[in-house]
This record gives sequence, C-alpha cells and structure tokens, in this order.
Amino acid sequence: MNTELGFVGLGNMGFPIMTRLVEAGHRVLVFDTRADVVAQAVRAGAEARTSARDVADRAETVLASLPTPQVSNSVASEVAEGSRVRRFVDLSTVGQQAAQRNREVLSARGIAALDSPVSGGVHGARAGTLAVMVSGPRPEFEALASVFAVLGRAIFVSEQPGAAQTMKLINNLMAATALAATAEVMVMGVKAGLDPQVVIDVLNAGSGGTHASRDKFPRAVLPRTFDYGFATGLMTKDVLLYLDEARALGTPVALAESVMRLWEQTQDEEGPSSDFTSVVKPLERIAGVTIGPT
Repeated sequence: MNTELGFVGLGNMGFPIMTRLVEAGHRVLVFDTRADVVAQAVRAGAEARTSARDVADRAETVLASLPTPQVSNSVASEVAEGSRVRRFVDLSTVGQQAAQRNREVLSARGIAALDSPVSGGVHGARAGTLAVMVSGPRPEFEALASVFAVLGRAIFVSEQPGAAQTMKLINNLMAATALAATAEVMVMGVKAGLDPQVVIDVLNAGSGGTHASRDKFPRAVLPRTFDYGFATGLMTKDVLLYLDEARALGTPVALAESVMRLWEQTQDEEGPSSDFTSVVKPLERIAGVTIGPT
C-alpha cells in the first residue's frame, strides 16, 4: 500500500533514497535548505514544503537524512512541533547521544523515534540495496516494513534508543579501517614495483579481500576518479563518534585512534568535501607513488 511520507535532507544519500520512495509510488513531501536541490526533487516527482515543520504538519511519517548530530537534533526538535507527524525515522549517522536526545524530544509529543542509519553508500541508495539498522518501538518498525523494503534490507537491532547508532558506528569503523588498510598496502605494493591491478586481483582471490578492494578501489581509485560518493568529512565524523562512544564505555580504542589519525590527515590535506577514497592520496605523497591504471 502506498503512503504519504515526509523527507528532510536531500544530500548524497537522501536524494536517491527519496527518489526510490517516489518511484515506488509514495507521495513524498520534501524539504532541504538548498532550493536548487528541492527543485530537482520536485522534477523527480516529490512535493516541496517550506520547512521541516511544514513537512511534519502534513505527513504522519517523516524520514530524514542529515549530516551531523547537531543538524539531526535541530530537525527533530522542529519535527516535534508538527501537527500530523506520528513517527520520525532518522536515516542519519549521528551517534547514540544524539539519537537518545531525539527520542526524548519526540516522545514528549507522543511521536515515535526510529533510529535507522543506513550502510551501502550512494550506489546502494540508488539500487535499493542498503542495510538499514533500526532501533525503536518494534510495532513501528513492523508498520514501516514496506517503506524499508524500498530502501534495502532492514535489520531490527533493539528497542533501546540509539542502539542502531552504535551498530552503525561499529560498521563504519570497520569500513574506515578496511579502506585505510587497503590504501596503505596498495601504496606499499606499488612502491615495491607490483602492478596495482594484480595486487587487487590477488587480494580479492585470497584472504585479504575487503569491500574496499572489491569495490571502492576498482570503482574510484584505480581509474583516479575519486567519486565513490561519500565525503571524507563524514567518515572522519563517524570515526570520531565511534571513539567518543567507545571511550565512554571504557573499551580499547588503540586501532581506532590510529585509523582516526589518517582520516584527519586526509581531511586536512584533501578537504572535508573530498571523496573518502582520497584517503590513499596522503599515503601516495609520502611514498612518492601514484596508484593508477596500467
């Protein structure tokens, strides 16, 4: 059954997710602070609204895809003032603390909060193959099964507020570490005179293969396009959120701290808006090599 949905935040992930919902037959009411992006969404079949509050005045279910914990909290507070909204589905990666604050603000107005960060990148958003990690009231999760199915595979993590955020930070630290480690070994291999494509082929045929070697390097590093679709600044933010939560729990963080240094270096040298596959560039400069097509 098709439904009316609100959607706030039309960035690299939000826009293709919104587009899939429109293509699935949902009426989607959208807001973003960038008027040009909203205009693109209207051309894709969405309906423009003037604010997050306006969206929440007109849709019972409001989804959001936002860049930082601060923006998520601000939008959740605005959505909480809406007259029609009954559930808020946050697809952002914002950490447990922000998610718990959102729940407090929303539940005070009788609005269910579903913490629903996604994994799979822009390509997964376009293809509808995202992994959606969800925590919040289980009946609300089940009620939105058809919506989540448009996005990919939804996995219920817990009813505990923020639990899905913890799961997402674990996932993203693994992704950040795999990409950083693949970049480091690729630089070493090329410096030693190995063909980069051969290095990738052997990694993928053996036990060293990762999502970075199977997809990110062939797609965006070897051809030197650096256009995988996720920003260095966002990955740096995610690793920092992981560190904050792990330190609060008192768990070991030595490896995460090492990974964080490389992401901070990449952000400083390449800029926060650079594609996160640019993590290889500082290592290339240090080694005096370039990983490229042969």
